[in-house]
Amino acid sequence: MFRLALFVILSIFVARAFWRLVDGVVEGLSGRSAGPGREIRGVPMARDPVCGTYVVPDRSVTVIDGRRQLFFCSTACRDRYRARAG
Repeated sequence: MFRLALFVILSIFVARAFWRLVDGVVEGLSGRSAGPGREIRGVPMARDPVCGTYVVPDRSVTVIDGRRQLFFCSTACRDRYRARAG
């Protein structure tokens, strides 16, 4: 009896995992959003003018050049930009 109960519980977990996998594959192929309350939102990125790397502005090294703000991936790129500009 104990083995039967364990088998039923294990079968439920396996079936649920299988259907979640199938649902994820169908969702990925159809291009649907992640569902209500699980919206996937992009983060605006800025391009480093020296090396071309895309960086998240909140986590980058910044310099204000005239009226515009520039975003760099590192202090080395910032220093290279200053050496070329100045």
